[in-house]
Amino acid sequence: MEQKHPLPPFTLETAKQKIQMAEDAWNSQNPERVSMAYTIDSEWRNRHLFINGREEIVQFLTTKWANELDYKLKKEYWSHTENRIAVRFEYEYRNKDGRWFRAYGNENWEFDENGLMSKRYASINDLEIAEGDRHL
Repeated sequence: MEQKHPLPPFTLETAKQKIQMAEDAWNSQNPERVSMAYTIDSEWRNRHLFINGREEIVQFLTTKWANELDYKLKKEYWSHTENRIAVRFEYEYRNKDGRWFRAYGNENWEFDENGLMSKRYASINDLEIAEGDRHL
């Protein structure tokens, strides 16, 4: 059976470790690497999209990073329970027209007993910024 340590139940330390692992994976901009942290049938809500399973996650992230250039993400701990973690995040990117954006949001994560994320619900807002206003 596939496992992704640390496993639930989470402590403050292991929740923060899980968040850092997610941040590092997303900043790699490698869709396959990111998808391996999720269950085969993981359920996502990302903005207005509903994404199901690793194959759709890879497709979504491939398209995302083809359009969100110079992507840089920072995740922060918000709270946790035994098998759930809530994070706040922000990321910056440049679109193909050269315009810069900062996205802010919250994610709610739920993990199975093997430490794989089975649910990810993300609420995200974008703000156009000047290149000089970047801080990530």
